[in-house]
Amino acid sequence: MNARVAGLRIAGSIFGIVALFHLLRIITAPSVMIAGWELPLWMNWIGFFATTALCVWLWVISADRGK
Repeated sequence: MNARVAGLRIAGSIFGIVALFHLLRIITAPSVMIAGWELPLWMNWIGFFATTALCVWLWVISADRGK
């Protein structure tokens, strides 16, 4: 494994962890306030799908480069 593959896998893993935190907020539905404004739950759905897609994409790229 070279440095590029390792970097892609680390970045993909970080996006996966962020996706799990989005999913955790969706499941538990705690209130999040930012400067007096409550963050709507639907924003976490967008964040969940975006970070999951980036996680999968980076892992697929790293698998192709690892060959």
